[in-house]
Amino acid sequence: MATRFRSLDEPVEALVGDRTARVLAEGLQINTVGDLLRHYPRRYAERGDLTDLASLQPDEEVTVLAEVASVTERPMWNRPKSSLLEVIVTDGRGSLSLTFFNQKWRLKDLQVGRRGLFAGKVGIYQRKRQLTHPDYQLLPDDGTSIDEDAESFAGALIPVYPATKALASWKVANCVRLALDSLGSIEDPLPEEIRRRRNLLPLAEAFRLVHRPQTRDGIRHALERLRYDEAFVLQVTLAQRRAETARQPALARPRQPGGLADAFDSRLPFVLTEGQVAVGETIFEDLSADHPMHRLLQGEVGSGKTVVALRAMLTVVDSGGQAALLAPTEVLAQQHHRSITAMLGPLAERGMLGGSDAGTQVALLTGSQGSSQRRQALLAAASGDAGIVVGTHALLEEKVEFFDLGLVVVDEQHRFGVEQRAALVAKGDKPPHVLVMTATPIPRTVAMTVFGDLEISTLTELPEGRSPIATHVVPVLERPTYLERAWQRVREEVDAGHQAYVVCPRIGDAEGADDLEPVDDPESPEDRRPPLAVLDVTPMLVEGPLSGMRVEILHGRMPPEAKDEVMRRFAGGDIDVLVATTVVEVGVDVPNATGMVVMDADRFGVSQLHQLRGRVGRGSAAGICLLVTEAPPASPSRERLDAVAATLDGFELSRVDLENRREGDVLGASQSGRRSSLRLLSVLRHEDVIQDAREDASGLIAADPSLSGHPALRSALAAMFDEERTEYLEKG
Repeated sequence: MATRFRSLDEPVEALVGDRTARVLAEGLQINTVGDLLRHYPRRYAERGDLTDLASLQPDEEVTVLAEVASVTERPMWNRPKSSLLEVIVTDGRGSLSLTFFNQKWRLKDLQVGRRGLFAGKVGIYQRKRQLTHPDYQLLPDDGTSIDEDAESFAGALIPVYPATKALASWKVANCVRLALDSLGSIEDPLPEEIRRRRNLLPLAEAFRLVHRPQTRDGIRHALERLRYDEAFVLQVTLAQRRAETARQPALARPRQPGGLADAFDSRLPFVLTEGQVAVGETIFEDLSADHPMHRLLQGEVGSGKTVVALRAMLTVVDSGGQAALLAPTEVLAQQHHRSITAMLGPLAERGMLGGSDAGTQVALLTGSQGSSQRRQALLAAASGDAGIVVGTHALLEEKVEFFDLGLVVVDEQHRFGVEQRAALVAKGDKPPHVLVMTATPIPRTVAMTVFGDLEISTLTELPEGRSPIATHVVPVLERPTYLERAWQRVREEVDAGHQAYVVCPRIGDAEGADDLEPVDDPESPEDRRPPLAVLDVTPMLVEGPLSGMRVEILHGRMPPEAKDEVMRRFAGGDIDVLVATTVVEVGVDVPNATGMVVMDADRFGVSQLHQLRGRVGRGSAAGICLLVTEAPPASPSRERLDAVAATLDGFELSRVDLENRREGDVLGASQSGRRSSLRLLSVLRHEDVIQDAREDASGLIAADPSLSGHPALRSALAAMFDEERTEYLEKG
């Protein structure tokens, strides 16, 4: 009788021995009994349904259910003392060759008519699919005894597990069987009241049904329980973070009538949208509380998030505090500094000739500033003279100090790691209020899951005067003349008095990764040519289709003064066409720019293309965006581009984008360096589960913030979110 255990935290060595435990840990990240029981089957094979062998791809590690069709043993012509055993297995339609060298003894097992699971890497030999020296598990014939190793495959439904070369699916199944046989009376982390109300199975029963299925209905009930666990544990963690934030002390920053914020409102040359007003009032209410605001402000490209954030910053300045605006690139930081000072006018020039005594100063701090400018900005921040400090990662350095940091605004929050955001927040004497912004709309389910510890505000309407943007795919391989027409369209825009962008993925003056600006390329096969580069494309345009026009370049490795000068000239209308990398992706606001050509558009992700497109059509004239690609029709790349061309709805495009990504990417697992803790829960497909779990978790934490009455749930939290992951969530 195997040792019984009551804790899922038991090391897996206690079940399977050191050698197998090492393989489980290295290949599948399975370290505990709980990890093993949560390593769920990838699918379930049925005895009557053989695997479709025609679907197998070369170099794919597979486990197939097939029937032996023929067995041939013959000497090898170039090695007289060696033999080759070839076994042909079939699904009734196609076939697969299994080859074994010098293993004649397998003839007694691999007999015609026997069925089994065969595992290995698919190879191609003489244009036929084959597995060389595959591992296999034969299914017992009717009437024969079932040995211990085959017990997992005795039922009608056969679990097929994610496996490795060193550990086939049925060997994983044997490990799981040992765990199930050793499963004692484990405590259920889900409170019984919730479990009964939601009509969910006990945990131990769910484990047994998912790993030892008898019916599809049993599998469904098991998955419902296990999927809910993932949602519930995550939502409990986020509910704890919300409760912790509510308990932290913060200095209230209520709006001051007749102050700087009111003076700014009175000089606005446009009317705020209803959404901007409503979100602004919500933020003012948050700032008036004695605990820190933690709010996510999302909105379509050009919906006016910066104005909303600036009104919040001025409210904090009115209370005697300071606001820091963190931007991911120097171009965006400079753009923010330029636009904020322009919108404020004399209100941004306190202490200067012609400046308003009721105003403040706006400082800019970037990593490549000259020493004199940098020293001046550091002094303005430390003394409190600068009520608003705009900067890049340079704001995070130890030497940067604030007189009274009351609000942190993070623009394009997805560009920053959690450690970076936490470093800026830590510069306040008391926890500052936090507003994070994104122009990449987030589906509701993702928002509840990833940003569940933040309150969320959304701007859905565009300011008056914004024009529509027409987007077209330019397939140069199928229609070479379309590229010539694209450049004609650029000339037409410029001849009409407007300006245009040409965007390339690469800079072009270096080799390797340093030559690439941040590009969200979902597919990068090795045999593709290098992406087009700014420094290669520009002379071709100047000497060819755009000759006679004022063409300039912009990329991330230019000196900051040069980048700022180019942007000033482009904004001032002195440049007709700007050939740039993704440094123009966010924050660049030139209302006269109406045209954009994105070269190698298939190298960019959906959200990135939507962001780039938002640089045009920002004024009264309509915009046009042309996506140039060599991707073939019906390919995933073309489908993405067609999706971008079909809609301007960022929320719809965000779903398209996320459907092509792993759940781990959605949850930031790649950023935290960990495997995603979600195996069954899809943040895009299971909105009802996430909503139910959020309600249950919020009620539970309100009644028992420390979970003192739920020790099993505390253990489940520790198992699903290790110390590194919890720290990630806390700082996120």
